[in-house]
Parts: sequence; C-alpha cells; structure tokens
Amino acid sequence: RVIYMELIKVIVGELQENCYILVNENNEAIVIDPGDEKEKILDILSTKKVVGLLVTHYHFDHIGALKDLKDKYGLQVNVIPKGFQCEIINTPGHTKDSKSFCFRDINAIFVGDFIFKGNIGRTDLGGNNEEMKKSIKMFLDSDLEDMILYPVHGESTTIRDEKDNLEYFLNTL
Repeated sequence: RVIYMELIKVIVGELQENCYILVNENNEAIVIDPGDEKEKILDILSTKKVVGLLVTHYHFDHIGALKDLKDKYGLQVNVIPKGFQCEIINTPGHTKDSKSFCFRDINAIFVGDFIFKGNIGRTDLGGNNEEMKKSIKMFLDSDLEDMILYPVHGESTTIRDEKDNLEYFLNTL
C-alpha cells in the first residue's frame, strides 16, 4: 500500500536546528529533535495527534523543547508508535548515544549531527573518532545509499552524494 506521510521541517533556536514533524494519514505525528521554540512547534502540532518523540542525541540544541512536549503529551522518548515503521540505528561518534531513525517506507533517515551535506558531526563534544569511523563504515556498507538523510542542521542529502566525503573522513579521522 502507498504510505502517506507529510514531513514538516521547523527551523528553531539560535543554532537554526531542524526539528522535523512526520505526520501519517491518520494525522498522527512524531516530533524529531524538538530543539527550541516550543510555541512554534506546539502551534504546528495543535491540529495533530502527537504519538511519538524521537531524539537523535541529547545536546541542548536538540532537546530545548523536549521536556515541555513530554509533559504535554505524556510520551516516552524514542519509543516508536504503532502506525510508523522505523528502525533505530545506533550511530555513535558525534556522541556516545547518537541514533539515526530510518523510515524505509518514505525513504528517509533522520541522522541528527551524524552526517551533514558535505560534512560530518564533530567528535569533540562527547564523541569519539573510532566510533564515528565505525558508524560511517556501517552506512557506506549498507543498502541505504539512496535514502534521503535529514540532518538537524542544513539541507538534506544522500549517502550516495556524500560517499566521497565519507570515505575521506574514514581515512583522516
């Protein structure tokens, strides 16, 4: 069956963080990395049934509005609700607990600060170069090369488009 999913990108906070809201055909919404400006996010959510909160990692610019959303909707973090097909992929490197959320049915992976268009996340803020290399290698060796990567800063990209950059970082980290 065809999956209907609306993807809303809300740019919030002083670091211009991409908070993503996925809405399925039943008007159920998942919020990914609610970084700041809770009023802006809540305004968009006012007509939706919020069923999930996903966080790629716990740096301040990813979770500024998280507590307010958890309190309002009574949800646990990183629990995939029914009605959404999502694989949680551990992608340590930027931080020890970094995760990516893979929605194969809509060809999307929400990667936080793991991979950016033309770059990768820093490893000096609670991360580790060796773990970053393992995570990059896992993505390069996967069947995900045409999936759209949605980072928390900047524009989307694909593993195929980032392949040369990722191989460069594998050899220089």
